[in-house]
Amino acid sequence: MEKTHYYWMFLLVAALVAAHLSCVKDPLEPEPTLALSIDEWTATNDGGTKEVRITANRAWTASSAESWCAVSPASGSGSVSVITITVTPHTAAGARSTTVSVVAGSLVREITIVQEGADVLDISDSEVDVDVAGGDFTLTVSASGAYEVSALPTWIERTTTGTVQPGQERVETFRVGTNGNVLAREGTVVFVLAGITQKVTIRQAGQPAVQDADKAGMDRDAPALAGQLRIGWNLGNALEAASSPFVAGETLWGNPRTTQVLINAVKGAGFNAVRIPCAWSGYMEDQETFRVSDSWLARVKEVVDYCVANDMYVILNTHWDGGWLEEHPLYAHQEAVTAKFSALWQQIAVYFRDYDEHLLFAGTNEVHADYGTPTAEHLAVQNAYNQTFVNAVRATGGKNAWRNLVVQSYNTNIDHAVTHLKIPTDPVPNRMMVEVHYYDPYDFTLDDKSDKYLWGEAYAGQPNASSWGQEEWVDQAFGKMKTHFVDRGIPVILGEYAAMLRSGLAVGLADHIASRNHYLHYVTAAAYENGVVPFYWDNGHTGNLGSGLFDRAAATPVHTDAIEAIITAIP
Repeated sequence: MEKTHYYWMFLLVAALVAAHLSCVKDPLEPEPTLALSIDEWTATNDGGTKEVRITANRAWTASSAESWCAVSPASGSGSVSVITITVTPHTAAGARSTTVSVVAGSLVREITIVQEGADVLDISDSEVDVDVAGGDFTLTVSASGAYEVSALPTWIERTTTGTVQPGQERVETFRVGTNGNVLAREGTVVFVLAGITQKVTIRQAGQPAVQDADKAGMDRDAPALAGQLRIGWNLGNALEAASSPFVAGETLWGNPRTTQVLINAVKGAGFNAVRIPCAWSGYMEDQETFRVSDSWLARVKEVVDYCVANDMYVILNTHWDGGWLEEHPLYAHQEAVTAKFSALWQQIAVYFRDYDEHLLFAGTNEVHADYGTPTAEHLAVQNAYNQTFVNAVRATGGKNAWRNLVVQSYNTNIDHAVTHLKIPTDPVPNRMMVEVHYYDPYDFTLDDKSDKYLWGEAYAGQPNASSWGQEEWVDQAFGKMKTHFVDRGIPVILGEYAAMLRSGLAVGLADHIASRNHYLHYVTAAAYENGVVPFYWDNGHTGNLGSGLFDRAAATPVHTDAIEAIITAIP
């Protein structure tokens, strides 16, 4: 055989041996290993990073199946290595997942990455406009979980029923009642899910500022209506309760909430009219629009309705009210007070516009700068306030075009009325009444420091009887009102009169009670005989130094002798 042939055979055998040897495992090489410190990670929707320890005896590579999940470094070697997995924020509602694969030689290990979905709360509308008459509206809500609905104003009712199912679109339903105010109102419905808050603004139009004049139920002019108001009673120290700095509250001065049962008792005792002293400023939602809260207007209406339901007449006023008007008949305050006063009476007039002649409006109360002789400034500003009141009410139209209105003299003083009161200009003739108050003699009626607990000619000259303000004084006072106003076709309302009960007297109590009853009877009779309509001042306090006639909590008469003295004075 040729030498060359042997050479090629040698090479073939050598190749076969080499191939065989390459398939035989080196007994000195270790088995491959690959271990990870975690096999799963749940990330929040905000994103973040996670470190993972790799233990391997081979070179390794790491990769993510999704671009939102990154791995660094992507490769390495060594017995222990650390990679960082970075997840970007997730803004969608549902969760998402991917895998991170680590490969070392023939070994593969996977880490399952789950990222939570974002909290989602989407509302179909951010603003809703509602007609003045009210009605239903809906909002479509897309949410990733259960949410809460809050901050509903009282005039918006949520009517949706059932349980909120996470992740489902839901139609929320709401109902809005009629807006009785001339001013529009705005409320907010707030949806909250986890850290997300969505607000929806609800706007409702106000009542028309002006309506066509409506005389239905308004037939009687002031003299005719005054003839129907036989004897009145004051719901004192209740709806006008307030303090300064201004805090409002019907029960603030110790009286309970007024009830229908109480008004029934007043009617049953013989009174056919109620004067409702009322505060408003403390119930204004802001001091820019002067909008009175819906809940307070509704509460005042409720009390008015207690009376009207009993076929009683009502005089509704703006009372002390923290003094913003009552204590400021001054040029320096006139512009600001007038703006607020006009806005207030526009609201009251519109809200109560549909009431018939059983409801009268009285503009102010005891407006005064002090208790001295009024200056020309005091009188001019007070007279201007009366005119503002008339203008504001008449401008609203409807039944207010014919409503009988009551205006006040400076400090509701009789002499100031005779001397200084200017009757406002009114486009409607014979629809105006004048209001005064009577607490003479003060040392007998209101001065709790005085020892003058006797009154009347039967006690003339006695040390505990006042030296003035007796029967003749009463006759003269009301005679002035008759001559100056009643005889000229302008009825007069005696808005307040009373004499406190001094039940704490150690001696003379029987004479005091007799004096008090005589006073109440005489003043009531004198007012009536002179065409003046009397309204007794009941402050709700029936104990010592009080003028209350009824237990308001029990809704029962207490001082029946005083009530009889008043009621029997009217034929």
